[in-house]
Amino acid sequence: MRTEQKKSGYRIGVISDTHGLLRSAVTEAFQGVDLILHAGDIDRPRILKALKEIAPVKAVRGNMDRGEWTAPLPVTEVVEIGDISVYMIHNIHEMDLDPSGAGFQVVIFGHSHQPKIEEKSGVLFLNPGSAGPRRFDYPITAAVLEIGNSSFDGKVNPRIIEFPP
Repeated sequence: MRTEQKKSGYRIGVISDTHGLLRSAVTEAFQGVDLILHAGDIDRPRILKALKEIAPVKAVRGNMDRGEWTAPLPVTEVVEIGDISVYMIHNIHEMDLDPSGAGFQVVIFGHSHQPKIEEKSGVLFLNPGSAGPRRFDYPITAAVLEIGNSSFDGKVNPRIIEFPP
């Protein structure tokens, strides 16, 4: 997906591991986003339908996404947002490419249920954590990714959002 360059930049909702639960706090946090990226383990098609009521959605299939409804979901996805190239995969340990060498500026992944923001070799790695049912003592989280906003000179600005259990 290629988005057209906007002068004011983009605000992207990033979510993973919903496991059939879409919290109202997440839908509130994502109001006004330009796009939602779901990094897998959606678990129920109604989650994608509800997210599409907020903004367009790109999603990848996670290891728990089974059944006929998952057939259209790719295992990986490349999304172009302005001048930024984003690579999406559910389980980062299954990635079979060098994102920097492949020209990606951002890698979005899930699976671990633990939020993470890390930069390696000029590539931002973002795991929004899990927004679904609480697992162990992990936080319930999603993320917002701002791209091309003049307040950070056209770069990428990730932010983890924590929700109450």
